[in-house]
Amino acid sequence: MNRCKEDITALQLRLKKIVGQLNGVQKMLETDTPCEDILTQLNAVNGALHRVSLIILDGHLRHCVREGIESGNADETIESFSEALESFSRMA
Repeated sequence: MNRCKEDITALQLRLKKIVGQLNGVQKMLETDTPCEDILTQLNAVNGALHRVSLIILDGHLRHCVREGIESGNADETIESFSEALESFSRMA
C-alpha cells in the first residue's frame, strides 16, 4: 500500500497519543484512582484505537482497492478487502 507521508505521520501521532493515554491509565492504577475513572480512560483509548482502525480501513479502500481494481485484479482485490473488513469487525 502506498500511503502518503502525511497520512503516516498523522497515524503515528494518533498512536503516540494513545500510548500516552495508556501510560496515564498505568499511573491511575498506581495511585489508586477510582475504577470508574480508569474505565472512562480505557473507553477513550478503545475509541481512539477504533478511529485509527477506521482510518487505515478507509485508506485501504481508497488506495489499495482502487489500485487493485484499476490494475485488473478485481477478484483478488475484493477478497483482500473482505479480509480487511473481517479483521476490522473482530476488533469489538
